[in-house]
Amino acid sequence: MLQRFKLVLATLIATCSLLIANAQSKVAQESIQSKMQWFADAKLGIFIHYGIYAVNGINESWSFHNKEISYPDYMKQLNGFTASNYQPEYWASLIKASGARYAVITTKHHDGVALWPTKQNQLNVVEASPAKKDLIAPLFAALRKNNIKAGAYFSLLDWSHPDYPGFLKDSTRYKIKDQPERWNKFKTFLNGQLNELSKNYQPDLYWFDGDWEHSATDWNAEGIRESLLHDNPNTIINGRLQGYGDYETPEQNFPVTRPSFKWWELCMTTNNNWGYQQRDTAWKTPYEVISIFVDAVANGGNLLLDIGPKADGTIPKEQVNILTELGKWNQRNGDAIFDRLGGIPQGHFYGPTTLSKDSSTLYLFLQAKTSGPVMLKGLDSKIKSIEILGNQTKLPHKIVGKISWSAVPGLVYIDVPASKLDPYITVLKVQLEKPIKLYRGKGGL
Repeated sequence: MLQRFKLVLATLIATCSLLIANAQSKVAQESIQSKMQWFADAKLGIFIHYGIYAVNGINESWSFHNKEISYPDYMKQLNGFTASNYQPEYWASLIKASGARYAVITTKHHDGVALWPTKQNQLNVVEASPAKKDLIAPLFAALRKNNIKAGAYFSLLDWSHPDYPGFLKDSTRYKIKDQPERWNKFKTFLNGQLNELSKNYQPDLYWFDGDWEHSATDWNAEGIRESLLHDNPNTIINGRLQGYGDYETPEQNFPVTRPSFKWWELCMTTNNNWGYQQRDTAWKTPYEVISIFVDAVANGGNLLLDIGPKADGTIPKEQVNILTELGKWNQRNGDAIFDRLGGIPQGHFYGPTTLSKDSSTLYLFLQAKTSGPVMLKGLDSKIKSIEILGNQTKLPHKIVGKISWSAVPGLVYIDVPASKLDPYITVLKVQLEKPIKLYRGKGGL
């Protein structure tokens, strides 16, 4: 009897423990879902690569890593980094005008040069360059004044720190297992800088980079996450923290099929480089940027679009034009973008689509000046109305091929007049009587 009682008690304890664990897991998931909602709704962020590499217009940090320039010559750029025309209020207003809901600035790249007055060393623009000012605080203040979330890019690795395993495969690179005390000294420095950012600037988002050189255990990625969330439970973290992030950040390469990530953003340059390079004139056109943006959103993600200010803080006119034109398009068509969901599966419409959160409104994006009859396939929902966003032109539609005795819906043809097209991408708003229902079969016999 006693043995049976012990068995029952053990079963009850195990069951209760499982229920508690499941409840805690559910609460944790609900908490993550809640704090990620602004990110999911934001759709557009602006990436800002600002640093001493803009002085010579060379690759940020990688130029000395890849021996395109010597490390001493790279660091001499500190002497030319003036930020004399740095206008954070203007930056914030331009970002606001683009339609972006968040911005991320490089607080420190792999070169180890901090844009804030870090107390961990003297390698910062306040103490080591003619700029002589904190570049993070006024920008975060200006962004938040415009209701834009403020994000901090931060390089985990630091190729300038004496206790970081060197950036070259020579005598400066040591193995952590051989010199653990030296690595711990570097981690103290690393965590000290993150603590400064967390306490003094309270980023809404951390955009980590440089994690690839070491493991999650080496970085103590779990500890970094716990520390940042302790200071601000609502901050979110990108996926470059060795498995301890909240969302994924594919770089430059846009997806052909919809990613499986729940939350993701595509980070992409406006020419071919992240930081300012005067020789790089391969600017993307506003149409190209808008089409990439639409594609990311239609696939359930965001676009983090990069700009690279000059050393004095001036934003190149080509990037100003791109953000301005993007903003104008968003003014006309933002109803199809912001606070929306990724669209219907491929095959129903030959172009990107999005949906309202209640799935009763479908948005169709017409690229490359598409006009005339456009086709929507497999729509098993009754259409209430169709209009062109931006000019509210009402459009007729025709259902072709619907057979009365078949459950297979007909083809919807929408006549779009060429005279009413958007200069870049036209959006059709298809209002349905009920939440969308799609036919996904192979057709009837």
